Amino acid sequence: MAAPLEDVTVVEIDNWMASPSAGAILADLGANVIKVEPLTGDPMRDMGRPAKVAEEKKNFDYQFDVSNRGKRSIAIDLESEAGMEVVFALVAAADVFMCNLLQHRQQRFGLDPSALQRVNSRIVHATLTGYGTGGPEAHRPGYDVTAFFGRSGLYDAMREGETGTVPMARPAQGDHTTGLAFVGAILAALRLAERTGEPQTVETSLYETAIWTQATDYAITAVDRAPLRPRARENMIIPTANRYPCGDGKWVVLNMPEESAWPKLCRVIEREDLLSDERFQDIRGRFQHMPEIVAAIDDALSHKSRDQWGEIFDSNGIIWGPVLALHEVASDPQADALSLFPTLNSEDIGPYRTVAAPMRFVGAEVGPKAPAPKLGQHTREILANAGHTEAEIDTLIDSGAVGELS
Repeated sequence: MAAPLEDVTVVEIDNWMASPSAGAILADLGANVIKVEPLTGDPMRDMGRPAKVAEEKKNFDYQFDVSNRGKRSIAIDLESEAGMEVVFALVAAADVFMCNLLQHRQQRFGLDPSALQRVNSRIVHATLTGYGTGGPEAHRPGYDVTAFFGRSGLYDAMREGETGTVPMARPAQGDHTTGLAFVGAILAALRLAERTGEPQTVETSLYETAIWTQATDYAITAVDRAPLRPRARENMIIPTANRYPCGDGKWVVLNMPEESAWPKLCRVIEREDLLSDERFQDIRGRFQHMPEIVAAIDDALSHKSRDQWGEIFDSNGIIWGPVLALHEVASDPQADALSLFPTLNSEDIGPYRTVAAPMRFVGAEVGPKAPAPKLGQHTREILANAGHTEAEIDTLIDSGAVGELS
């Protein structure tokens, strides 16, 4: 089977998670992704926690791997003139140049769109930043916790009530979401470049991607600019679209906005008495007395476990979802059915599970191809493919312009 991007070469100069995760997806799609790293390596290397596995698999860098799998690594000193000549030679033969460099750093190294278009007149130049390349915040470095969750309004909207503590996001959740947006932009730009024969420049940012994920809220807030009122469980609009703890301390989420769901839920949880309570006879009354209703549902669900309630809900047509812990999702039969945790093989540790990108193809070879490269693992191979002789490669390495796996 053919891979969609098997004839596409990507040169990637970036670090941390967001842009590299897009490069990993492009590699999953078959692209030849060349990861250009500084001589000291991407700072994300060796940042992940050790896995609780057998000793021989414990020190593998699983977190770096998931955002860099399937790539080839070359270590280059961008401060070196000879090193930058190598970069330009790679770009000249590439289809895509992608980076997360702020605009002033792109210009400093001659990696901005206009400069690279002189090197390659059909290049797709793609930039991912925290806040975009224009505006008063364009100069500011951004991580997902600051740009994606903080400035976008997402953290504030996720508070439990108006005075609730700002929650803490899980690692790189905003990065990987933005990586998906980056992939979409790059693929569209590739299509346009192929059709027109002209270079393309695209970008996205953590900030704007986070706002898009909240488009349902912003569809209204962008118009009226009214403050959002974060709602605690006791202040939700309807009790049948809320979350509740069960008897084993695990939680369920219900989402049934229709009026007929209220009597149905009361009967299923054996609280028909709530139906005869005069306070709860209409939507307004239930909203005004939501604390009492939440307490009553909490009490009803406290007599069975989450999974027991799940069987009851399923058999009675209740629309619900379990609040699974991460370790439960890793063993979820539905995740297995979708092949969300495919297996790769490493020369160092043997087979291990990774995480699939959220796209599946019928009749195309898409998915993780190989582990992430070691720093400078493919330096000699990449330089040889670019036309350098062994003597020239040795000179570049000896001068410190490039580095190789030691």
